[in-house]
Amino acid sequence: MMSQMPQLSACPSCEEPLDSGDRFCGACGYDLSAVPVRPDDNPTIAMNGSAPPPPGGAAGAPWPVIPQPGGAAEPAPPTHPPAHLPAGLPGTGPEGTALPSMPPLPPLPPLPAQPPHPGSEQPPLTGSPVSPAPGVRFDRPAEPEEYPLQAPEPRATAGVPTPPEGTQVCVACRAGRVDSDGYCENCGHAQPRERDHMEQDAGPVAAVSDRGLRHHRNEDAFGLGCAALPDGSSAVLAIVCDGVSSATRPDDASLAASRAASETLLAALPQGTHPQQAMHDAIVVASRAVNSLADEPATAREHAPHQNAPACTLVGAVVTSGLLVVGWVGDSRVYWVPVDRSAPPARLTEDDSWAAQMVAAGLMNEAEAYADERAHAITGWLGADAYELEPHTASFKPDRPGVVVVCTDGLWNYAEAAEELAQVLPLDAAVRPLHSARVLVGHALDGGGHDNVTVAVLPFPAPPQGAGSA
Repeated sequence: MMSQMPQLSACPSCEEPLDSGDRFCGACGYDLSAVPVRPDDNPTIAMNGSAPPPPGGAAGAPWPVIPQPGGAAEPAPPTHPPAHLPAGLPGTGPEGTALPSMPPLPPLPPLPAQPPHPGSEQPPLTGSPVSPAPGVRFDRPAEPEEYPLQAPEPRATAGVPTPPEGTQVCVACRAGRVDSDGYCENCGHAQPRERDHMEQDAGPVAAVSDRGLRHHRNEDAFGLGCAALPDGSSAVLAIVCDGVSSATRPDDASLAASRAASETLLAALPQGTHPQQAMHDAIVVASRAVNSLADEPATAREHAPHQNAPACTLVGAVVTSGLLVVGWVGDSRVYWVPVDRSAPPARLTEDDSWAAQMVAAGLMNEAEAYADERAHAITGWLGADAYELEPHTASFKPDRPGVVVVCTDGLWNYAEAAEELAQVLPLDAAVRPLHSARVLVGHALDGGGHDNVTVAVLPFPAPPQGAGSA
């Protein structure tokens, strides 16, 4: 009987984060079955040949565990209101009335001081990467600044039989057969996943999603569609979801949410539901879809002590002949760029994030807030452990043709201001949405590709039924 493989959180060779049940490292192909099981006692010599750390809290001792307030009890919902709506363009409600403005957020209490870490000049961690404060979580786990991605070193291919015709062959060694888990049986190299790079052209709307250069999988997802309204005009929609990396099954969460939201919109719009109401309902349905993942057996199998229930953010846009509706929960965004560039571009959403709260409270300007290491701590998400679902929706009536860009932070990290994004967006984006989405994704990858990146591009107004992109 084979001995049980040790449970590892990171690859012993390149420190790439691992998923439960991985047999090989997805970055460097390291054979995880070769790692010895951790002994029950403390070895006198470490596996790397160095001496073990001295006892008694000397340098190199484990950092203390920071207790969470309230023990295992669920924290109380936050008392602050949701993030305020943007002021980029005038918004109107379903009856043509002005949308109410949200009150400013109260300042957050300062973080408690931490005692210095003995024997080190570096301060200790101030909290869990999942829950640094009630109502706040990071959308990605703590990770090193640089990932040393190594090229695999395939074993010698001499003597390896040629796979039968039609068998998937490894892209690295070009000799080994790929098993059902997506790894080469010869060299152990992880094969590209279907979601590593996705493109869809749905006529007037298109989207591109890419894993990026630092993550081992793509945890983003999107949904596109076109619908005929009761008056015969058309509506075009795009939904983009970003899985929360610090949660369990973030890729499944984003896929479930994007499908549920887009299907809900495609069903409601032809029946005459106002686009803003349809967007609100779609976010609620998407939230239920993500919540249901928490009860599935697959979640229990993959759940780790430092992880939460499956979670993701969501942002979407619906474009008709005269109306632009946006909806969101989290820190993914919608931008507006006029076709003739005669008017300034604008961001139409406001992040549910620590940085946005600091700016709204007047404690920091945008440059200061987004330069802080806590900037990407989100205060709103879809998931069973979300404190309260607060779907944000807004409607706009632009007075000129334009382009709507729906994207995750994998893009806007490299083009945060609307003016920056407009400079990257091709001038013919309204008639070449797929090309434009590729250009924007390429801009993020050229900038470093530190995160998954997903971009959808829609023209305004929505073209008549039967008309598509050039």
